[in-house]
Amino acid sequence: MSRIRITGGEWRSRLVQVADAPGLRPTPDRVRETLFNWLGQDLSGLSCLDLFAGSGILGFEAASRGADYVALVERARPACAALKKHAEAFACPRLELFCCDALKFAPPSGRRFDLLFLDPPYGQGWLSRVESRLEELAAPGARLYAEAEMPLENLGRWTVTKQGRAGQVFFHLLEQA
Repeated sequence: MSRIRITGGEWRSRLVQVADAPGLRPTPDRVRETLFNWLGQDLSGLSCLDLFAGSGILGFEAASRGADYVALVERARPACAALKKHAEAFACPRLELFCCDALKFAPPSGRRFDLLFLDPPYGQGWLSRVESRLEELAAPGARLYAEAEMPLENLGRWTVTKQGRAGQVFFHLLEQA
């Protein structure tokens, strides 16, 4: 079991344990710092969805930076158990955990999200499979953050506006044209 740290906000420097699960690769510190420089450090007023939560680090970073609501969706039981433990330790009512498949996730009360984190397991076609759900999950003007094993140009109606690469990881910020 490894640990990663939250890089900013209210919980800055707190450590999150990462469950040993196949395909689980938490977003590195440097990539998260870049992402939140792109998004801004204060996410107050935003509703966020971490659709392939894994370690939960993207959702925890968003909550740490003041997001009004963060839904963490994860289907792997070991990762889900670790997420539950961390969410309880943060004692933050703005975090909600859903242990289910990303394609079956149904937001509570038809909620839509301002910011979607999409960091699925690689090599399984998850981004193209979840693309058809983006319209129902995203609020008007929503932004997407996506990690992939190759560079992206777009995802549905969202187009890449910023991108970077760290080792084997390509990361992207997408906005609607």
